[in-house]
Amino acid sequence: MAPLGDAPEISRAFGREAFGADPAAYDAVRPRYPAWVFDELVARGALRPGAATFEIGAGTGIATRALLARGAGPLLAIEPDPRLAAFLRTRCLAADVRERPFEDCALGDAAFDLGFCATAFHWLDEDRALPRIAAALKPGGWWAASWHVFGDDIRPDAFHDATIAILGGPRSPSAGVGGPPFALDDAARVGALQRARAFDAIAHRREDWTLTLTADEVPQLYATYSPIAARPDRDAVLVELKRIAIEEFGGRITRNMTTILYVARRVETSRAPPT
Repeated sequence: MAPLGDAPEISRAFGREAFGADPAAYDAVRPRYPAWVFDELVARGALRPGAATFEIGAGTGIATRALLARGAGPLLAIEPDPRLAAFLRTRCLAADVRERPFEDCALGDAAFDLGFCATAFHWLDEDRALPRIAAALKPGGWWAASWHVFGDDIRPDAFHDATIAILGGPRSPSAGVGGPPFALDDAARVGALQRARAFDAIAHRREDWTLTLTADEVPQLYATYSPIAARPDRDAVLVELKRIAIEEFGGRITRNMTTILYVARRVETSRAPPT
C-alpha cells in the first residue's frame, strides 16, 4: 500500500466536519488532557468558580468537562459540526452549546474571563482569530490554547518508523509548514500573540509522555486523525495499521506524545504592547 505522496494541506473548512462520523467512538478513544493543563489556569486565576468561559471547537466535550469540573461557568461551547454538537449537549448539560463556526459566533465585547481551545486552534486563521478572542475577553481575562501532539518527529518511536511509509497524503494544518508541528512552534505561536497587541503574560509549557494502545485501539484512534479521514483509502490504511500492531508489535504499541499549553492575559487597551 503506497502513500498518497505530497498532497496539499487539508483546507481549514474540512476541520468543521472531519471528526463527527462517530462522536461516541471519538470521545472514548481520544486521550484526556492532563490535570496540569487546568491546574496552570487555576494558578493564574483564569479558571475558577464563576469564570465566564468560551471554548472554541469543543468537540465531544473532553476538555469542556474538565473546565466545568473546576467551576467554569457560564460556559459557551462553540462547535460547528452538528453531530458533535448534539453529542456535546448530552455530555455537558451545563454548557451553552453554539452550533456554528467560531468565525460566525457573536461573543459580545469584554464578556468573558477565559477563552480556551483544545487541539483545534490550528483550524483557524490565527491572525484573524486572536483579535476576535481578545475583544471577547474582559481586561485581565485569559486566553489558553492546548494541544495533544500525536507523535514526535524529534523523538521517533518504533511504531512511527514502522508505519511512516503508509501514512502519506493530505497534511493537516496541525503539521505546520516547513518546521515543527503547529502546536510545538512556540516562536510562531508567541509571535502571533504579540502581533495581536492585546496580550501580556504570554507563557507556554510542554510535557512529553507516552501513550500505549492495544491493536484494537490503534485503528480507533487513528480514525480520528484528519489526514486519515481525508484519505480515499482510509479503511485500508486502518486495517494495515492494526495488522502492523499485531504482527510486528505483539498487539501493543507505544507512541511518543506531547501536550503543550499556551496562555496569555488580555491587557487594557491603553496598556497594549507597543509595535
